[in-house]
Amino acid sequence: MGTLTIILYGLLLVVFINTIIAIITIFREPRDIMSTLAWLMVLIFIPVLGFLLYGFFGRGIPKSQVLNIKGQTHKDVSTEINEQKQQLGKFDEQSNPNNKIVNDAAEQVKMFMNNDLAPLQGSNEIEVFTGGDTFVNQLFTDIDNAKSSINIEFYTFASDKIGTKALNVLVAAAKRGVDVKVSYDAWGSMSTHEQFFKPLFEAGGHAYPFLHNKNNILDMRVNYRDHHKLITIDGKIGYIGGLNLGDQYMGWDPKFGNWRDCMIRVKGHGVYGMQSKFIPDWNATAPKNRIDFNSPTEMKKYYPENATDGKAIMQIVSSGPISEKQQIKKGYIKLIQSAKHSIKLTTPYLIPDPSVIDALTIAAESGVDIQIITPDMPDHPFVYRATQWYTRQLIDLGCKVYAYNDGFMHAKTMVVDDKLVSIGSANFDYRSFSLNFECNAFVYDKKLAKEMEEIFKVDLENATQRTKEYFENEGWWLNFKQHFSRLMSPLM
Repeated sequence: MGTLTIILYGLLLVVFINTIIAIITIFREPRDIMSTLAWLMVLIFIPVLGFLLYGFFGRGIPKSQVLNIKGQTHKDVSTEINEQKQQLGKFDEQSNPNNKIVNDAAEQVKMFMNNDLAPLQGSNEIEVFTGGDTFVNQLFTDIDNAKSSINIEFYTFASDKIGTKALNVLVAAAKRGVDVKVSYDAWGSMSTHEQFFKPLFEAGGHAYPFLHNKNNILDMRVNYRDHHKLITIDGKIGYIGGLNLGDQYMGWDPKFGNWRDCMIRVKGHGVYGMQSKFIPDWNATAPKNRIDFNSPTEMKKYYPENATDGKAIMQIVSSGPISEKQQIKKGYIKLIQSAKHSIKLTTPYLIPDPSVIDALTIAAESGVDIQIITPDMPDHPFVYRATQWYTRQLIDLGCKVYAYNDGFMHAKTMVVDDKLVSIGSANFDYRSFSLNFECNAFVYDKKLAKEMEEIFKVDLENATQRTKEYFENEGWWLNFKQHFSRLMSPLM
C-alpha cells in the first residue's frame, strides 16, 4: 500500500469519525430543523474548527441555569390569570373602550397566559420615544427622582460617554439609599469591563453580567444573549423597547448617523409585568442581593400600588432558549393571523422562519396590506445580506418592503389594524425567535396604535420601496452573498 493511499484512507477515516461525532453532537440537544441542518453543515464541512465554533456558538444553556430561571414565579400570578380567563370575551367595554380590543383578541390573550404566565395589566399611561436623546433625558430624570429601587437589564451598557453618564446618575441614586440593580449581557457589553461598575458597588449598588462571565472560557455560550432592554423604577415606572445604553444608540456614531429606535415609558400595572421578567433573570445571575418572591416586604417594595387613569392594557411577554415555546414568535404569528386590514412592521433584521413566512403569505393573499421597514445600511454584513434575500422573497409574496434612508432603523415594532401593538427587544429573525432572551410589550390600545401609525407614516417619507427591478439590477456577486447569508441565517 503506497503512501498516497495511506493518506487517502486516513483522510476518509477522519471525515467518517468527524461526521459521526457531528451527528451525535448536534442531535444531543433539541433544536429546530433549520438550525440542526445548518450546524450539521458547519461541523461536517469545517472539521475541528467547526467544533470550536459550536463550542462558542452552538451549545445550549446549562440545565442548572434553566431550572434556576424557570423555578421562580410570583405565587399570585397563576391565580390572577385563572380569574382573568373567566372574564375573557366579557370585559366591560363601557368602562374602557380598549376592553373591546381585548375581548376580540381573547385567543391571543389566552395564548400568552398559557405559554408565558403573562396576565393582562391595565390602567397604563404610555409615552413613546423614537430617539435616544429624549429617552435618556427622561430616564435620567426618573432615576434622579427614584425613592426605593432601580432595576436595569440591558443587552448593551457601554462604558462610553452616555454609559458613563448613566453610571454616574445610578451611583448618585445608590448613595441616596436607592436599591440599584444592573444586569447586562457580557457580549453585548463587550467593551465594558466589570471594573467599570466599581463606583456603583462602592455606593451600595450591584451590577453583574447575565448568567455567565465573558472571562470564563468554559462558559462562553456566545449564542445565547440577554437581549432585553428593560428598566423599572420604584415599581411604578417602566421602560421597554429597542434602545441600549451606548453612544451609538444616541446617534453619535458617524458610521450610522441618526439612530431610529423605539422605547416606551409605562406608568401603571404594566410595570408589574416588567418586574416579573426582571426578577427571575436577576436571581439567576446575581451571587447575592437576590429578590425574595415570598417576602411580603420585598413584594411591597417591587409591586407597590400603581393605579393610573390610563386606558392602555398590555401583556409583558418574554421568550428565550430556556423554553421551546418561542412565545414572542408565536405572538407575532398570532398578530399576523388576526389582521383584517393592515400590518405595519419595523425591524432591523428581516430573517423570518418558514412558519412566519407562511403567516405573512396567508395574510397577503387575504388582502391584508403588509408594509415593512428595514435599514438601508448594515450593522452586521451577513445579517444585512440575509435580510435582502428575504426582502426579495416577501416582495414576491405580496408584501411591501422599504429601506430606511435617514440613518439606521433599529425599532422592533408591529401595529395591526390600528388597535394591536407590539414593542420590545425582539427582532424579526431566527436569533430573536429562539436564541436570545427577549421581552416585548403586547399592547391593546387604540391611542397607542394611532400614534405608532403616525410615526410609521413619517418613516415611510424617509424610506425607499424595494422592488423586483431593484434586485434584478444587482450584480451576481451581491446575489451570491445574499444566497450564502440566507443559508447561514438559522445561526445568525
